[in-house]
Amino acid sequence: MTNLVELYLKLVFFVLIGYTIGRRLSTTVPTRLGQFLYWVGVPIGVVVFLRKADLSGQIWIAPAIAYLAILLGALFAWIAIKGQAYLTNTAPHKSTQGSFILAAMVGNTGYLGYPIILSIVGTQYFAWALFYDLLGTTLGAYGLGVALAARFGGGVHSHLQVIKAIIINPALWSFGFGLLFREVKIPAPVEFWLELVAWSCVALSLILIGMRLGKLTSWHSLPRASVSIGIKMLLVPLILGSILPLFGLTGTTARAIVLQMAMPPAFATLVIAETFHLDRDLAVTALAIGSMVLLVTLPIWLWLF
Repeated sequence: MTNLVELYLKLVFFVLIGYTIGRRLSTTVPTRLGQFLYWVGVPIGVVVFLRKADLSGQIWIAPAIAYLAILLGALFAWIAIKGQAYLTNTAPHKSTQGSFILAAMVGNTGYLGYPIILSIVGTQYFAWALFYDLLGTTLGAYGLGVALAARFGGGVHSHLQVIKAIIINPALWSFGFGLLFREVKIPAPVEFWLELVAWSCVALSLILIGMRLGKLTSWHSLPRASVSIGIKMLLVPLILGSILPLFGLTGTTARAIVLQMAMPPAFATLVIAETFHLDRDLAVTALAIGSMVLLVTLPIWLWLF
């Protein structure tokens, strides 16, 4: 209970700071901060936190579960679209269908998932969150997610750019470097400052989320966004979380996986929506609603798992 209270205080405090200053600053500020975290902050955090992470056990199953969550979310979203078409004899525009499916598939398992996992389950289990995000969510978003976006929208010419973005992803490279760096002995003062930088970047990631939420003003797609959020943050984690013991995952490990599955839609869904001309309003609304719903659903998952 204490960890949850501390987590809520941190989440609300840093996100509120970002939200407040984000509404007053130029749009270039969150963009620059996002670039800094993408190229510098997150890679440093990956390397530092990997040093204390436990890599034993069935950790490689984390990406597989991430793929299951992505596919199950897409399946339920597709069923919901077909159900609406059957009941009303009208189907949403293809661009809206694309954003709806994306919001139900891909979660914010990096900028939001990392701080939550580190606060609730600690650095020992961080590797589970890391494998889930980098080898699961990231590849799923820019693999299947882009394929769906191209199918429901436009911008097929961007496929090579997306492949290039995956290859040069600094977090993936730092992941490999971090595995090697685990065995390197470094002086205590150096390790202290590295950890300070890493935790500072965690705080900055929460501030960035607040900044971006401060720029979201569209609420026109609330009904559809609510359905996609229900699929992404409730239905999929409940179904897959209940069968995790079949994979040998229980206790704190299962909790880390469930929390990653229950994250709100990722900002990558908005990036993909804009790139492939999908329904931006729906993507924006899903991001905002999901971030607020998380404050309600977190205690539920901690109680259940």
